[in-house]
Amino acid sequence: MIDTVTIVGRVATDPTHGQTGGGAPVTNFRLASTHRRFDNATQAWIDADTNWFSVAAFRQLGEHAKASLRTGDSVIVTGRLRIRTWESNGKQGTSVDIIAEAIGHDLRWGTTAFLARSRATPSDAGTHGATPEARSADQENDFDTDTGADADDHRELPDLDLSWAEAPAGAAATSATAH
Repeated sequence: MIDTVTIVGRVATDPTHGQTGGGAPVTNFRLASTHRRFDNATQAWIDADTNWFSVAAFRQLGEHAKASLRTGDSVIVTGRLRIRTWESNGKQGTSVDIIAEAIGHDLRWGTTAFLARSRATPSDAGTHGATPEARSADQENDFDTDTGADADDHRELPDLDLSWAEAPAGAAATSATAH
């Protein structure tokens, strides 16, 4: 089952850019989503808990995210949710990851200027000009969310730490831990 979520929050880390083993570009960043509520006793808005997400944006979306996003930007991210447990240096926790399908600035808090980019790479040639449904189906079919690799390339990612995006076999979700 694939759960699609939309999260409104702030970019918490500068986006980092790398490539999968198959050469597909990927951009990673952390997203903080702090819920606010109105406190009747003080008649003021207060911050409640903050949820933390690790976001991965692949291919052209990743390239555009790297060029467009900065720490502190208010954004809206839509993508596939993945919850995984982790263990490192004797510590255990749960990470909530989003494989991004769309990212945009939250225009409630500022303005942005959109600059359309052409799809000039050979890997995009098969989907250029196709309907959005065909492009989405093509992207879904040629990407393995478990390994972060293209369907035709099942090697590990050599220079990019995507350990946060991989769940150990048989792992069960536990309570969320911010890192």
